[in-house]
Amino acid sequence: MLIFAVLFPMAAGALLPLFRFKEDKSRGLYVMAVVLITSAVALPQIILGTAAREILFQITETLPIAFRLDGVGRIFAGIVAVLWPLSSLYALEYMQHEKNLDAFFSFYTICFGVTLGIACASNLMTLYLFYELMTLITLPLVMHGGSQRSVRAGLKYLYYSIGGAALAFIGLVYVIYYGGTTEFAYGGVSVFTAGQTEHNMRIGYLICFFGFGVKAAVFPLHDWLPDASVAPTPVTALLHAVAVVKSGVFAIIRITWFTFAPALLAGTFAQYIPLALCVFTIVYGCTMALKEQNLKRRLAYSTVSNLSYILFGALLMTSQGLRGGLMHMVYHAVMKITLFLCAGVYLQKGVEYVQDMRGLHRAMPVATAVFALGSLAMTGIPPLLGFGSKWALAEAAVFEGGLLPVAGIVALVISATLTAFYLIIPSVSTYVSRGVKAYAPGELSSGWKALSPLLIISLVMMFFSFWPMLLTDFITYAAAGGL
Repeated sequence: MLIFAVLFPMAAGALLPLFRFKEDKSRGLYVMAVVLITSAVALPQIILGTAAREILFQITETLPIAFRLDGVGRIFAGIVAVLWPLSSLYALEYMQHEKNLDAFFSFYTICFGVTLGIACASNLMTLYLFYELMTLITLPLVMHGGSQRSVRAGLKYLYYSIGGAALAFIGLVYVIYYGGTTEFAYGGVSVFTAGQTEHNMRIGYLICFFGFGVKAAVFPLHDWLPDASVAPTPVTALLHAVAVVKSGVFAIIRITWFTFAPALLAGTFAQYIPLALCVFTIVYGCTMALKEQNLKRRLAYSTVSNLSYILFGALLMTSQGLRGGLMHMVYHAVMKITLFLCAGVYLQKGVEYVQDMRGLHRAMPVATAVFALGSLAMTGIPPLLGFGSKWALAEAAVFEGGLLPVAGIVALVISATLTAFYLIIPSVSTYVSRGVKAYAPGELSSGWKALSPLLIISLVMMFFSFWPMLLTDFITYAAAGGL
């Protein structure tokens, strides 16, 4: 059934242009049917868990393309399976006046299956193939607008991704040559601890880290991400919250904890270099977000910062740190997709820059309220989601001790403070109408397809803010190697 969940949306998406839909309603029903069927098949396996390994085909006897769900994979697959249908519903309204919609929704739907393929990959070879396939599928989505800015952003994304793919492939060769297997195993593949290969494997890990670090937007490999914000908002929501960047951090978690082994990396240059970069990226991203006036680019720099929260936790090389990183991976997905979908509603009504948000609450009451909630959560105001994951990361860093973990705590505090400035203050400004254009109540409101995902996600956010144990218990279990 994992194979079906991966291949069905890919096949259905590829076939979509052949139907030549003349009505938006017919296309919309087709797209929603595909994503809902896929999620309906995937979610029972994600919730109940399945240790069964499904082989799609064998490249060689030792290199299968195979799928299996463990605890960490179930977390990522759950994010994808829950948020994709909501994002697709939003896209149906947002894109209704755009051109080439068959092509857009074809790639959009294919990407669902590709992302599930990454989440369910049972080995590094499978993950790598689907990871690079994602580049090819998301590139037309980034360039969909057809403007010069869109083309430039798409080409930059492609160039960065090609470089990352080359480095990740070299790392894959290291794993095959020195380890003999690409299968994921919690704690890493034990053969890598052989003394004569330790230094080589640490070098191989760094190469892999920088390869996958492109999509994880680690400084200095982040520059493509803010430019990619020129893509349609349903695409940027997936780029920043669900698919592309989360695949990057997920791949780094996989190679750190399930391939190269924390025991091999901890206390060496292979830990210190990535950890230092992540600490710097946390502060750099939120500083750039504060300076940026374009709302979507501001959210993009916020993503750059928050992705390194996740990596910081994983790179502490402790199960407590991994727990904090996985918590933030889930929470950030919910918070950031909320903010981007709200930004899309604003943009549709001509609000592109932060200074244009003043006084919007009368015209767009739902979007401004949800954006304010997402901003508070992203800042880490208790008891909202962001507070729980940031607290878990800080707690893990305190227990670990040392210069870089302590520097990470300082970075988290700086980042939270700056987040309040670049998100909460603009949110408050939407309720300040003095001296700006007066809107009639509901003047700029969007349709139900755009607003219902915002309301559903905000309710999910509130629910897990007050009852987090339903998620954190399983995340703790997964971080300890549970299936």
